[in-house]
Amino acid sequence: MNTTIAWEVRDGRPAAADAQGGDLRETCAWLRESRDALRAGLDAHGALYLRGLPVKDVGDFAEVRDALVSELAGYVEKATPRSHFGRDVYSSTDLPPSQAIRPHNENSYALSFPGLLMFGCLVAPDQGGATPVTDVRKVLRDIPAPLADRFRAHGWSLTRNYGDHISLGWRTAFGTEDRDEVAAYCAANHIAHEWLEGDRLRTTQRRSATIRHPGTGEEVWFNHTVFWNEWALDPEVREVFLEDLGHDNLPFNTAYGDGEPISRQDVETIDEAYRRATVRETWRPGDVLIVDNILSAHAREAFRGNRKIVVAMGDPVDLDDCAPTVPPLGGLATKAAEPARRRRWFGRRS
Repeated sequence: MNTTIAWEVRDGRPAAADAQGGDLRETCAWLRESRDALRAGLDAHGALYLRGLPVKDVGDFAEVRDALVSELAGYVEKATPRSHFGRDVYSSTDLPPSQAIRPHNENSYALSFPGLLMFGCLVAPDQGGATPVTDVRKVLRDIPAPLADRFRAHGWSLTRNYGDHISLGWRTAFGTEDRDEVAAYCAANHIAHEWLEGDRLRTTQRRSATIRHPGTGEEVWFNHTVFWNEWALDPEVREVFLEDLGHDNLPFNTAYGDGEPISRQDVETIDEAYRRATVRETWRPGDVLIVDNILSAHAREAFRGNRKIVVAMGDPVDLDDCAPTVPPLGGLATKAAEPARRRRWFGRRS
């Protein structure tokens, strides 16, 4: 059955429509019938806001997810704390309400990442707390060509220091107590690693800064370069971190793929491109936000009051299927790329 959806597109807000169906069963049936229309909407807009679904709890949200997602995606190389509510539904993040989260594409640093994200509002905050979305096609177009070309040529690098007191510890991030399992994961995923005093772990990896969407073929800005760069920190926080930890021990830091530092000016230029391409909508209970994780970044506003936004990740995509401009590297060692695995893409083969 072919279904059409009239998307409401207003300045500063994501494309939106009212959900159909009198109860959860009918709404899920409508979602299944509307897969092609939703996929077309995602290709056009990158993210879609569905209003007024009969989603009251985690179980309801899982039913909605299962109507759309063909294959669940795991959360690897964890970076922020999350609560697991069962049925592969998680909190969007458990970071403090006062802390805003910059736009980012989920797991952009991994070799396989979710193609689709779904956010659902069970409890709306009193103030703030929106989940803004950013079309990263627009971000790339707005980055000056010489800067974008430099990233295309060299990629970006990420250094992480895992420690229970400054970020997630390596046991939580990798989901194991076994150092050998961590080493095996790093070797298989082009990540250089070293063990430091105090049971700490440091990793370094290079990734492509731009990729192409496997469905539309469009080039996008896809990385955590600004999100985790030292110049993105609040100036006072950066000063304290550098004084207490030293530059090499920051929880996260990014650079060009050849190891050259990224200047404050370049970070600010990219950050401004994100700002110009970002839209937001105020959460209401029952609303669901569907995000193409390659076409759109997502963020979180600071908020006040209770807030329960749940998330599910699905339709995993391999980096190899996205035409990276540089191969993934772990430190200075290169490895042959793993054979690409074809992934289910929102109900169809990519």
